[in-house]
Amino acid sequence: MQRAPAHRDNVGRVREGLETNASRVRRFVLWTLVGLIAAAGLIFCLDFMVFKVRAAAKWNAYGSVTVNHYYAVAQKSGKTQLIFDPPQAQTCIHALFPHAGMLPCWYLTKHPDQRTDL
Repeated sequence: MQRAPAHRDNVGRVREGLETNASRVRRFVLWTLVGLIAAAGLIFCLDFMVFKVRAAAKWNAYGSVTVNHYYAVAQKSGKTQLIFDPPQAQTCIHALFPHAGMLPCWYLTKHPDQRTDL
């Protein structure tokens, strides 16, 4: 079997073979994904720390949004019966992501109707 010809890089070191464009693209995509996942994890951790500091210092960490909750009951005939509860205030948090089992206020404001399928 024949070896790939040796090439010299910018500094004068000998390299075996050339890196193909496909491997460069693959490496770029891999590092891009790793960077995005790391950035998302960092943003989530910072958001959680800000929430904990706001909650501990009794700053504006919690809010309240009025939501409309209803049940969707599937019937034997194939129809769905909707049973509505009266609107009620739901506690939410002022953060980007859900923490402590509560949804963010920005999400509840955009989605005030909550459906439970039975």
